[in-house]
Amino acid sequence: MQQLVLKSGRDRSLLNRHPWVFSGAVKQMPQAENGEIVQVVSNNGNPLGYGFFSTNSQITCRVFEFTDKQLQINASFWAHKIKQAHLLRNLVINRTTTNTYRLIHAEGDFLPGVIIDVYHEVAVVQLLIRGTERIKEHIFNALFEIGIRYIYIKIKSSTQRLEDVAAPSEWVNSNRPEQYPVDTIENSIKFMIDVEKGQKTGFFIDQRENRRLVGQYAAGKKVLNTFSYSGGFSLYALAAGAELVHSVDSSREAIDMCDRIVLANGWQSKHEGFCEDVFDYMQQTTVDYDIMVLDPPAFAKNARAVPNATRGYKNLNLIAFKKIKPGGLIFTFSCSQHIDRELFRKVVFGAAADAGRNVRIIRQLTQPEDHPINIFHPEGEYLKGLMLHVE
Repeated sequence: MQQLVLKSGRDRSLLNRHPWVFSGAVKQMPQAENGEIVQVVSNNGNPLGYGFFSTNSQITCRVFEFTDKQLQINASFWAHKIKQAHLLRNLVINRTTTNTYRLIHAEGDFLPGVIIDVYHEVAVVQLLIRGTERIKEHIFNALFEIGIRYIYIKIKSSTQRLEDVAAPSEWVNSNRPEQYPVDTIENSIKFMIDVEKGQKTGFFIDQRENRRLVGQYAAGKKVLNTFSYSGGFSLYALAAGAELVHSVDSSREAIDMCDRIVLANGWQSKHEGFCEDVFDYMQQTTVDYDIMVLDPPAFAKNARAVPNATRGYKNLNLIAFKKIKPGGLIFTFSCSQHIDRELFRKVVFGAAADAGRNVRIIRQLTQPEDHPINIFHPEGEYLKGLMLHVE
């Protein structure tokens, strides 16, 4: 196996188990292909671990195992990682009321370059780097071993372009479930998931517990769900007995899916979907909403986009602060990895100050238990949110 040798003094982060090796820390590159597994060693030759080598990224190596021992990295090795992740989900997910969850959360499950979301009997696999594409058959076999019946590979075009991942988005073995979209339940609420055309892997699983929180306050209330996609927050508010729920998204397909899911649950009389620009809708609405959910897509896809993203988050929250009914609640989120918790809070503070209203933080929000954060990899904590009371 080829070795990647670090520069003198550049092994500190590896000794602290941070899984990323940047190109500037490397003394000697391995003579390895893109995605090949390499052993990472210190400047004096001490073994530190094993990772996926990348010829295309500033992150030259993503370490999946920290050890000074020689390992047999085979099918059993990868199956063990997936089984350990499955055991954790069995611990933290009530499978009688929820069959929609994240099984593998990349570095959070010590398997960088892989996201796997489960929708009942279907697993959607995102391969984010060439290294995990090279072991995809081991991943698929391990999923079948834990009871998954159908596997859909979903590859982003940016991943194909930047990371040299050649796999197409397709059903493994052309085996597609007869009933499609996929019927699932989350906290006993019915959802239909289109894993082929839907955003991300088909659904935003990371908001499960925050959706439940919104439901706790929605009874008898008027609720606005912005950037609603297929209506996750809307469904929880309706299930809790909201007076009315409005879902707003710029995608006609998303609003149509939302309407179908609302109808399947029998709550259509209290719901209306609007295919509109969220900013325009919020500026023009005259409804005195008791609850607003602000869950936009990632405004900052990279570090260069942060200044524009912060302006976007501020404008969105400012409109909400001006429009929300006195005594109302705002649930505001950012899923941009490049906007950290402190910066997001400062942005929301700026919007509240400009609105001139008293605002209190009731709760700080994050991702649920099936999106674990590797304590050595704080970058895995990407979802941040605030539950706010506005006088």
